[in-house]
Amino acid sequence: MHSFLPVLALVFNAFVWGVSWWPFRQLHGAGLHPLWATALMYALAVGGLLLVRPGLLARTLQHPALWLLALSSGLTNVAFNWAVTVGDVVRVVLLFYLMPAWSVLLAWRVLGERPTRMAVVRLVLAFAGVALVLVPADASIERLVGHLSGADLLALAGGFCFALTNVTLRRLHRLPSECRMLAMFGGGALMATASACAGLLAGFVTPVPALATGWVTVALLLAAAFLLSNYALQFGATRLAAGTTALIMLSEVVFASVSSVLLTDTALDARTVLGGAMIVSAALLATVPWRPKR
Repeated sequence: MHSFLPVLALVFNAFVWGVSWWPFRQLHGAGLHPLWATALMYALAVGGLLLVRPGLLARTLQHPALWLLALSSGLTNVAFNWAVTVGDVVRVVLLFYLMPAWSVLLAWRVLGERPTRMAVVRLVLAFAGVALVLVPADASIERLVGHLSGADLLALAGGFCFALTNVTLRRLHRLPSECRMLAMFGGGALMATASACAGLLAGFVTPVPALATGWVTVALLLAAAFLLSNYALQFGATRLAAGTTALIMLSEVVFASVSSVLLTDTALDARTVLGGAMIVSAALLATVPWRPKR
């Protein structure tokens, strides 16, 4: 039972993120832009944390390095939540899970960890899978940019920011976990609010709609789900090996794909399935502890 609970916690976290696109679309249908929805939910989460830990904000502000974590985590949530709301769910999640490939490059640049041969293989496999997902069979590489939607670009940016978040967490692993959590939720609230205000001024984000029981209830429930999922992630990830955690988190792709097929008229073509299999395989290879032969 003690070994099963951490696994169950990580599966719950993956489930929440895998199906979060549906409530975000319900909120969007009620007139609440995903940027405002993200800002609202993370502000509620921050409020909940500060209510339980009144002195947490002061302790967190004592660590200036957490601002980078807040920035990268906040942009991750802004990009992912916006992308799954307006784009093809399966395509967005697959592009987002290019994250392990970005992690190799960022770890090389930020942490000084030179990529191994197997890391290079993962890079090639992941980017080849992305090419299959993004490039239609009758399109040339030169015309690739024309086939990228806004949701595609957001998903790629979100995956990159998520990789930066993971690398930053590794650098800041000695800081208190509750301070890191507040920085991540606070970053989500700040980045989403700033992006929403900029979008409002630019004209592509609509104002917050009048309060209504329907969308307010959905927003509160989703905020509670995200808060619980973060606690579940902290619980599971600290009790299981990193490779096991990464492997279980890939179930998000399954949850997102199945829910998208069941709740929408999404049809998976052969190129998306093959490209997705290559991306997921690259992520799976990242969980294997490869050792060079002597």
